[in-house]
Amino acid sequence: MTVHVDPASDRAVYRQIADHLRGEIEQGRREPGTQLPSESQLMATYDVSRVTARRALQVLVTDGLVTAEHGRGWFVRRKPPVKRLGSDRFARRSQGKAAFTVDMEASNRPFRVEVLFVGRGEVPADMAERLGISAGDEVVVRRRRYFAEEQPIEVATSYIPLDVAEGTMIEQPNPGPGGIYARMEDQGMTFERYDEEITARMPTEEETRLLQLPPASPVFHLVRTAIADGRAVEVCDTVMDSSAFVLSYTLPAVLP
Repeated sequence: MTVHVDPASDRAVYRQIADHLRGEIEQGRREPGTQLPSESQLMATYDVSRVTARRALQVLVTDGLVTAEHGRGWFVRRKPPVKRLGSDRFARRSQGKAAFTVDMEASNRPFRVEVLFVGRGEVPADMAERLGISAGDEVVVRRRRYFAEEQPIEVATSYIPLDVAEGTMIEQPNPGPGGIYARMEDQGMTFERYDEEITARMPTEEETRLLQLPPASPVFHLVRTAIADGRAVEVCDTVMDSSAFVLSYTLPAVLP
């Protein structure tokens, strides 16, 4: 069936096609994860050239509604947000769950974690300052990529001083139940607080690749410093797909 577009309209034909597909996505007629028509199918449906069909699909990519998978086609982007629970995510670690697991369970989302690197490395200057050590000092580095419904949504890199991590499960790809904080508590450490700073910025080329971001997609950049027994025992440098998260916090109305 041919769908008519208006070549005499002030709105370009490829944008009219994009508008039609966008409407189907926003109305739920094309669900997240489903494949869009191919360029050839759009050419036949709208009686347009391949260039016009491709430009229409690219508009949806730029708008963050669609992803292009090489050799497979065009897919509606999975965008249900993950609710990140602020301080509550750490309070519930007593149940033996890592903070990311708490977030995902609250959002009722299937997830997985990919370990990108675990080993020794030099600490960057900005992370070293937070840890109270010198830039270039050797630390244990843990880098992970987090997926929700097979969509990458977050990349996190932790820097842990050697005197905290050396010879422990923290140096292993799987640190065990509860994650690295639980392993620190196994050593008798008592956590006092977690200081977080969140900014918004555009991603680097590598971050765009790891998170499979469409063009012009901003990210949240979160840096968390874990304080135990009066010292910083970890700094976690996290980049998050901003379209995939809702940051949820409960703040007391009265100071204790």
